[in-house]
Amino acid sequence: MQAKVVIIEDEPEISELIELYLSKEGIETVACANGEEGLQTLSAGDADLLVLDLNLPGIDGYQVLQELRRTSMVPVIIVSARTDDADMILGFGYGADDFVQKPFSPKVLAARVRAHLRRAVDYARTPAAVRFGPFQLDTEARVLKREGEIVRLSPKEADLLIALAKKKGNASSTEELYEEVWGNSYGDIATVSVHIQRVRKKIEENPSDPVYIKTSHGFGYYLAEREEK
Repeated sequence: MQAKVVIIEDEPEISELIELYLSKEGIETVACANGEEGLQTLSAGDADLLVLDLNLPGIDGYQVLQELRRTSMVPVIIVSARTDDADMILGFGYGADDFVQKPFSPKVLAARVRAHLRRAVDYARTPAAVRFGPFQLDTEARVLKREGEIVRLSPKEADLLIALAKKKGNASSTEELYEEVWGNSYGDIATVSVHIQRVRKKIEENPSDPVYIKTSHGFGYYLAEREEK
């Protein structure tokens, strides 16, 4: 798999282990020991994915993620020793696409990296545009616009919206969306609900009473064909 992955990790042993397993997949890696170095490397704009530690010297992983999301929607996998749900939710809130807890299996991490890279390619090949309300979702470019203005989405937010758009008007269960968007990889299925809420905040006038991304109780979520009363 031809791709470039940036690793921001201050523990050399962990960084080298990740590099070793990704190199076996034919993936180019660039290791950075702190957030400042990582952001400078990412500024080149040629990275396909970021593996990010949270506990870094200088600026921490959350700050790196916030700064990155101002200019880039590259997929981000957080790898952290933090185990609180609050840390995971905060990471997703800042725009992370996945969260892996330390200690981790390098094989599993490599599989997740492959899945995110493959999914990015798959969605890039999905044709057509989907319209709903004032929005137009370009599923090929993975770009959402509201009356011509771009609505910034993280890669996983875009993937989730495209998955809903594929079955427009029909509900998908949380499990189905998790398998479609996250490849049924190891992780917390509650990620789906977290991302649904994030997308709603970006497109709904009142996220607590959504017009477009609706909940069908007992069935799951669906993208409404039109504004529903």
